[in-house]
Order: sequence, then C-alpha cells, then structure tokens
Amino acid sequence: MNLSDKEKQQIIQAIQNNQPIAKELIYKMYADEEDVFLFWNGRKEDITNVALPFHHIEHIDEPRKEANEANLLFDMKGRQKAGWHNKLIWGDNKLILSSLANGPLREEIEKEGGLKLVYIDPPFAVGADFSHTIELNGETATKSQSVLEEIAYRDTWQKGISSYLSMMYERLKIIHNLLADDGSIYVHCDGRVNSVLKLLLNDIFGIQNSINQVAWYYRRWNIEGKSYSKNWDTIHYFVKSNSKYIFNQLYIPKSEKSSAQGKAWKSIIGEDGVRRSIQTDEPTKGVPMPDMWEISMINPVANERLGYPTQKPEALLERIIKASSNEGDLVADFFCGSGTTAAVAEKLNRKWITTDLGRFSIHTTRKRLINVQRELKEKGQDFRAFEILNLGKYERQFFMDDLVNGQRKQKEEAYLDLICRAYSVQRIENYVTLHAKKASRFVHIGPLDMPITQNRVQEIFEECRTNLITQVDVLGFEFEMGLQPRINQEFKEQGVDIRLRYIPKDVFDPRAVDKGQVKFYDVSYLQAKPIIKGNKVKIELTDFVTNYTQDDIEDIQESMRAGSKVVIENGQIIKVTKDKNGIIQRETLTENWHDWIDYWSVDFDYDSKKEIIRIKNEAGEIEEKWTGNYIFENEWQTFRTKQDRTLEFISAEHEYTQKGTFRVMVKVVDILGVDTSQIIEIKL
Repeated sequence: MNLSDKEKQQIIQAIQNNQPIAKELIYKMYADEEDVFLFWNGRKEDITNVALPFHHIEHIDEPRKEANEANLLFDMKGRQKAGWHNKLIWGDNKLILSSLANGPLREEIEKEGGLKLVYIDPPFAVGADFSHTIELNGETATKSQSVLEEIAYRDTWQKGISSYLSMMYERLKIIHNLLADDGSIYVHCDGRVNSVLKLLLNDIFGIQNSINQVAWYYRRWNIEGKSYSKNWDTIHYFVKSNSKYIFNQLYIPKSEKSSAQGKAWKSIIGEDGVRRSIQTDEPTKGVPMPDMWEISMINPVANERLGYPTQKPEALLERIIKASSNEGDLVADFFCGSGTTAAVAEKLNRKWITTDLGRFSIHTTRKRLINVQRELKEKGQDFRAFEILNLGKYERQFFMDDLVNGQRKQKEEAYLDLICRAYSVQRIENYVTLHAKKASRFVHIGPLDMPITQNRVQEIFEECRTNLITQVDVLGFEFEMGLQPRINQEFKEQGVDIRLRYIPKDVFDPRAVDKGQVKFYDVSYLQAKPIIKGNKVKIELTDFVTNYTQDDIEDIQESMRAGSKVVIENGQIIKVTKDKNGIIQRETLTENWHDWIDYWSVDFDYDSKKEIIRIKNEAGEIEEKWTGNYIFENEWQTFRTKQDRTLEFISAEHEYTQKGTFRVMVKVVDILGVDTSQIIEIKL
C-alpha cells in the first residue's frame, strides 16, 4: 500500500470515530491491485452461496387433453416422458440463481451442455414496479404490488444507483458462474443505467469479453417536450470467453434497405499480399447484421401483445437467440416479465429456464407458454414439457435464519413473536394450540415449514370447544388442499368460527412489519363437482369465493376528488364515483363469481406423481427425498386471453383405464394471479 504515515493515521482515526474514510484514501489503498477500481457505497465481494431445494408447483407436459384424443396419453408426439423439462421459477432471483449454481440442478444444466445464453431485461429505474392492470366489465383497476415485491423495489433503489449496482452485481456474478465456457449474456437497458451497467459488466466479465453494444431503435409516436424523444435502448453483449463463443452470423435480407444494396462483400489477398474487402455480385444471404437494430414495438392490436407493461417484441428475442445459441441449447432469463424469452426459445427449439419475483408475471408466462404449446401441437411439431417451481418453505427458512441466529427454540420463539407483531396480536400462554389473542378472537400460528392440515385444525377445534372459545384465526403459509369448505361445514355448525388466513412472505421484512404494512388474507376456496358416466369423468366448476382486500373504501372515498376509482375490498371489485358536490355512488363490477376466474385446470389423478426433491447431505452427496406431496399435472385447462375473454366451466372428458378410487385436483387462478385448489375424491 502506497500510504504515508499521516494517511494511515487518518484512516485509523476515521474508523475509531465511526466516520467515513475519505474516498481518495480508499482509492489509494487499492492502487497497487488495479489501475481502475469500480467502487460504490455498499459494494461487497461476497455473494449469496446457498443451495435451497426447489419445490414443484405444477407440471405441464401437454397443452390440453380433449375427449377425441383418447390415445394421446400413450403418444410420444407432444408428450414428454423423460429428459430435460423447461423451468418457470417463481421467487427471488438471487436465491434462485444461487440454488441453480450450487445445488443439484447444476448437474442437470451441465448434462444439457451448460447454460449457453442469458438475456435479462432488469428494471431500468426507480419508476418500475410490480403492479398490473385488471380489466373487468369495461373498467380497469390497478392490482398493487405485494409487500414482498415492494421489498425488492426498496432494496433495489433505497440508496439510489449504489443499491441498484449492489443488486445487479451479485446477480451478474452468479450468472457469470453459471454460464457455459462458450456462453453469452445480453443485458437490456436504457440511458438511465446504460453507463453504470457497462462498467459493472466490464468488471465481472472483463472488458476483453465485451463483443457489442447494440442499439435497438423503435419507431413510435413522438410528443413535444423539453428533450429529444427517446426512441432507442441499449443491449450489452458480453461472452464468458472471447476465445470461444457461439455466434451465428445473421444477415439483413436483400429486400431490406442497406448501404450495400444487398451486395456481398468478400475478402481477398492481392498480389502485394495485402488483404482487401471487395463488393461482388455473387449470390448472398444479405448484408451481415450491424449493431443497430430497427425492430418495431408490438402493435397494440397484435395477438402477441399481452398488456404486460415491459413486454418486448418477439422479433427482438428471436434475433438474439438465433445469433447466440443453437437448436437444443439451454437459454435463460432471470427477469422474465411476460415470458417473451421462453416463448421464443420454445418456438426455436431451445431449452429454457426463466424466473421472476412477480406472481402476475409467472401466471402471464404460464398462459403464454401453454398457448405456444397449443400452437406447436396444432402444427404437428414437438415441444418440451415445462414445470413451475419455487423455493417454498426453504425460502422462508432462509429468511428466518437470516433474521435470527440461535438455537431452534430461540428461532421458534422469534418466529412466533414476529408473526404476532405483524398481525398486531398479543402472545398468550397456557394453551396447547393457541398462541395469541386479539379482542375476542384467538390465534393459532402455523409452522414455518409445513402446511396446516385437517388434523391440526381438529386439534385447534377440540381445544376451543373445551375452553368455550368461539372464534379463532388460523394463520399459515400453506393449507392442506380443500381444507376451507370442510371447516365451514363441520366446525362453524358446532359453535367454533375458524377463519383460515394466509401469512404472507412479507412478514420477513422488518420495515414492513414496523410500519404495519403486512396484510393477511382469508383463504379463498372453490367448489367443483364430478360428472361421472361409467369410467369417464368431467369436472364442473360451480363456485369460487375470495375475501381479497387491497383498498380501504372508506378512506378512499374521503380522500378522492371528483371522478371515479376502482377499488378491491372484501372480495368485490367496486367502482366508486364522486361528483363535484361530493355525492358518492358505488357500482359492484364483480357481478358473480365467474368474474373472478382467469384460469382453471384439472389433474385427474393427483396421486400419480410424487414430488421428489434432490438435496445435498452434510457429506455433499445428492439425496432424493419424498416431500409427502404430489405434483399437479396440468392435464386440462381453460383461461382468458386478451383476445378471448370467454371461459369454459365444464372440463373435457377424462377416461380412466381401471376401476378404483382417484383424487382429482382442481386449480383456480383468479384475476389477481392467486392460486386456489380443491381435491375431489371419486370412486369408479
């Protein structure tokens, strides 16, 4: 270190006085290591290094079984029996990336030849969020981002650009680790973060591995203002190693305008030994693709448009995927948005992994990929199965371990205290199943790592009846399928009002808890019935009840000016109108339960596929373990699209090949993107 004694003393005094070290001294401390050092407030070299097991939510290996396709179950066309399954993963991409890099899935990725291409379109600036628009009966409402999504938003931008750099640095470091040796990354950004992201990529990948800085130009209707209209984005193209990477030359077709008018250039060596490029009239594929791309934004009336705020055109991703991967290669997108990367990869016969934190993003992508499967199936083309994953209880355990360091008993107590603070209730003692109380309602807090079962609720009911307790809230992260209707029927009639409520993952953000921002929601439930004819079964969806609340309608009425606002309260979407005289009118937009349904699907034999997770033991060996759950195999589904808002309420017919008792699972996703399931037992 080239520091004088005086400078060393200044550093020591700054540390002793808990003061910041002068920047010029920090730079001088690192001067011997690098000529240029990228430094920002909060930079850390260590990155998340956990390997959490992935939990299987759903498996979709064919878009839909119809009644006239009795033999499709045994047909290899369009139905995948083995091999790589594409992956749509819901959760924090930092934990997902770390678990992909360090866990058993890394071995699967390497077996497929490694991760060849990553495209990411991370948030550009503070204005981005996870809210989305709901359309209902000619009106639109804004679905607010969850507190979990707000946490991600705050963590990304709480200190401005330095927080953003810390967020991106850790993720890009893990992506670099995951990429195959001949892999590439494309990072999409605009002028607000273009320069700092380029520096970050130089730091991680090396400036020698920067291949291009692509300018994507798009035409749109420009409006007058105090600056030039913004009509282009930047896409940084880096490779793992510039000595070997995949690049398939693309061309501008002859029919498109170019400075060379479609003529070919070829390299020759003259008699003087000098290499020259000359034009030739020989046949050519076109002009080699430059680093400025003119690709139109998605037409507002195009089938491709999903109404997702950050959706990018498929033509853009098609160009990237064709250039930097080959058929059968594995590509990924860790900020997937509406799923454009996965949709294009599927159409171009690439394998894919895609992730997002937003529940609405995952639901939008699921519907989009099923539509792609349907299109390929109709054309007689093969497609791969895909599965929806998350980190489930393991993610919650990670958050809890992050908050509390200590023995298991201490963690259990800290966990109960945390939920009580978030739910604004007081701890109580001398009960077996009851942990807290708020006014006349008692509270049971479910475990961190397993669902609340019928047996657990039965124990709560027995203790309540013994102690003449008539009201209890049961809080849990997960509930046994179909639990809500049984509670309503069996326990309320016997004098105990048991209300099931979800604990949101948001409780693990102390800031949200302290500010009282965490919202607990009643569990939605659905009703469905089987229509049985011999060994053939259809499922009819007959009811759906939700108590979702996003807004306080009274507060909104008081604060709003003249005009209208659509609010969501107690399972209803309501249009509130206030005239200039302060007269308020309410119009309920959800006319019946049908209005809440966006998507529903059926697994006709839920017990057919056990959920097996792969985990590393203490010796570093991979072990397979049954979680006790089963994987939902999405055999039939119907859903609304922007072009077609209709929905079916009776499924196609399923034919069973043998007699017996079967459990059918029905899954509903409402217009807010929330899943609710029910199990129906049938005997044949």
